[in-house]
Amino acid sequence: MLHDVPTDAETLGADLRALRKARGLTLQDMGEALGRSVGWLSQVERGLSEPGITDLRHIAKLLDVSVSSLFRVQAVEGEEGYVVRAGSHRPIGSREAGLVENLLSPDLTDDFEMVHSIFEPGSEIAEAVTRPTQEVGYILSGKLDLWIAGREFSLGEGDSFRIRGEPFRWMNPYSDPCVAIWVIAPPVY
Repeated sequence: MLHDVPTDAETLGADLRALRKARGLTLQDMGEALGRSVGWLSQVERGLSEPGITDLRHIAKLLDVSVSSLFRVQAVEGEEGYVVRAGSHRPIGSREAGLVENLLSPDLTDDFEMVHSIFEPGSEIAEAVTRPTQEVGYILSGKLDLWIAGREFSLGEGDSFRIRGEPFRWMNPYSDPCVAIWVIAPPVY
């Protein structure tokens, strides 16, 4: 069975809805923060209206994502929503110094997102983060120190881990970057 391919506006809207919900915001909350009507935001989320660049900047700031993470690289015809080619991944992330992240999933409309993360040498997130998510990760190369619920783990190539809504933090005190694949449910970026 063939599925209708979503337009860029529909995909942007679905991504914005997923991000808004992941942050526990209602349309009303977002509308008040942005000075926009609930009706306009609803139309954007349904792909019926496209926000201008100024609106996108304000939305990105409110949702704590980069503006560039809201833009998609055009997929090859027939691959939209299914395949993301090398070099076409959207940059995302927490903006932590030394952490480079790219969305591997086609968009944020699924129950999870898959992220490629590079933790540069000397990078860290010093304060623990707690998110209402389930997360698993797999270390492709390098080493990473990870604290989950107060327990410390030193991870290396081939190791994997799970975080279930517990406080966590990480550090790469090593001389090489650590490269990991991280799956997060529900999407938070």
